[in-house]
Amino acid sequence: MSAAGRYWHTVRHLKPIQLYGRVLFRLARPRIDGRDAPPRRTVSRPWVAPASRPISMTGPDRFRFLNEEHSLSDHGWADSRLPKLWNYNLHYFDDLNALGAESRASWHAPLLTRWVRENSPGAGTAWEPYPTSLRIVNWIKWALAGHSLEPACLTSLAVQARWLGVRLERHLLGNHLFANAKALVFAGLFFEGAEAGGWLARGLRILAQEMPEQVLGDGGQFERSPMYHALAFEDVLDLVNIAAVYGRAVEAQQWRSVAETMQDWLAAMCHPDGEIGFFNDAAIGIAPSPSELFAYAQRLGFRRPAAAAPSLLLADSGFIRLQAGDATVLLDVGPVGPDYLPAHAHADTLSFELSLRERRVFVNSGTSLYAPGPERERQRGTAAHNTVEIDGQNSSEVWGSFRVARRARIRNLSLSTGDPLVARCMHDGYSRLPGRPLHRRTWRLRPDELMIEDGVTARAESSVARFHLHPDVGISETGRDGVRLVVPDVGAVVVTVVDGILAVEDSTWHPGFGLAMPNKCLRVSFQGPLLRTTIRWGAGS
Repeated sequence: MSAAGRYWHTVRHLKPIQLYGRVLFRLARPRIDGRDAPPRRTVSRPWVAPASRPISMTGPDRFRFLNEEHSLSDHGWADSRLPKLWNYNLHYFDDLNALGAESRASWHAPLLTRWVRENSPGAGTAWEPYPTSLRIVNWIKWALAGHSLEPACLTSLAVQARWLGVRLERHLLGNHLFANAKALVFAGLFFEGAEAGGWLARGLRILAQEMPEQVLGDGGQFERSPMYHALAFEDVLDLVNIAAVYGRAVEAQQWRSVAETMQDWLAAMCHPDGEIGFFNDAAIGIAPSPSELFAYAQRLGFRRPAAAAPSLLLADSGFIRLQAGDATVLLDVGPVGPDYLPAHAHADTLSFELSLRERRVFVNSGTSLYAPGPERERQRGTAAHNTVEIDGQNSSEVWGSFRVARRARIRNLSLSTGDPLVARCMHDGYSRLPGRPLHRRTWRLRPDELMIEDGVTARAESSVARFHLHPDVGISETGRDGVRLVVPDVGAVVVTVVDGILAVEDSTWHPGFGLAMPNKCLRVSFQGPLLRTTIRWGAGS
């Protein structure tokens, strides 16, 4: 496809505000309002300790983000040699609310005053709307936890809220606009008076519009990434918390109802090891862990997450959870994301992950970076996931860091309970290829085996199924039609194929940003229109 065609299939889904809003955002030159901060509002009840973030300060001047460690004195607040996301993290101030933060309080207060002194209002990465939003929230959380903000920091906090109010990311929408609105609500409640009331009203208006759109009927965040869902769940819990602190009972109750469905969704999309499945952009260590979030919810008076049924269809977001015996299987049977915002989408349609007991066995390849380039595109591509690639193409045309042209659409989804549990689905992501092939997949789960049947409806030059192994999984025997795996704490797992040729390839797994762990991938080439793969464990293996 030509570059013009790719752009057309990318931009035709966008909302008008995403097109003209980007121009207006770049042309706007709002002034800095440096007036003193409004007075603080009186609290109605104490702030509840939030979910703890991973520790990011390793010294008064040293930080570890994305598994890279650097010092502020060496790099300053925005070093172009470092990944943009690393520089963003530097301005979030997540460590104020991280594990054991009290033990680093003597580092935090000077860091806040240093940030105010060294980051001129409105200039550079520090004042981009997204890091500004997260920083406003983190500073206010820190203050509500009993710490004292110096007068210069209080003034800066108000300046940041004023600046954010005229730099809302309506051209990006999604989680960015949600974070902007959350920050305005936090600032509008933390301060009092007419100006603060304006911030609060604007934030509440945006949330009233965005929350029903961004949180789907089954509780999933609409970008279909378990990682971004966890971040959004934290956002809603924080809103419940601060609404209660300042006596906003109506909003607190509305947000509690949303958070309850989000909690159940997150629990359903976790493996038995307690961490998230890797679908679309997903990695461990960016959001608080699910266990941290569930504990936070319970401190706010929420019930525990609902126990997952043996088969669960999350119909609005497009995922299925299956459980039988020692096996837990997560299936991707939905769209890549909202049509106008597939920024965090991967070409992973009809991929799956399998855990046995608390051990991950088959894993999608995860996410280690956002920087544009071949590695980012590879990690988003179909071949990095446990699904079928036809003629070397991606099922959805992911490109750049955050773009998607033509997208796979789901057809004929069904889920049957019993023994076995059976899920069926097909997608049309390859219908742009000669012969307009469709990929259909059936999963059959029993307590001791998972059978996968893949069909391609039209003749293709090559059809390949891939099954990526967790790095801890070993291979003891290999052949053209099967392999014997060794899974710690589980034992032998035997994979056999019918009408396919199996080969073992080297690959990498990316459980966190900045991480690449060597692993193995089972590559199975179709020898006909139908491929059958059986995975067995337990006594029968």
